[in-house]
Amino acid sequence: MKSLEDLKKLREEALQQVKLRKNRDGVRVVVGMATCGISAGARPVLMTIIDEVSKRSLENVQVTQTGCIGVCRLEPIVEVYKGEEKVTYVDIDADKAKRIVEEHIVNGKIVTEYTIGAYEK
Repeated sequence: MKSLEDLKKLREEALQQVKLRKNRDGVRVVVGMATCGISAGARPVLMTIIDEVSKRSLENVQVTQTGCIGVCRLEPIVEVYKGEEKVTYVDIDADKAKRIVEEHIVNGKIVTEYTIGAYEK
């Protein structure tokens, strides 16, 4: 940083990032990518979701990763946020990930048999 202008630019970029995180429009997909998730197969799940979102040109979908979600025995875990609603999918593989994109993200129908509630029954 060499000037006050550089500092102002950095501040504006940081504020934009905060604004993006607070944005509740669209869909946010979060894949657990801690060592527990990765060892259970989360990397192919993440890549499948990214590929499906890209192939379908879904502009209002953000795909991110996080650390441990906290239920390691149920990994890979995918959380789908639409506004204030959150759906947690567990024991996901690439084929299940494709179905989640098609049915939940594109068509708005939760794939109940992959949810944490269905798994615990």
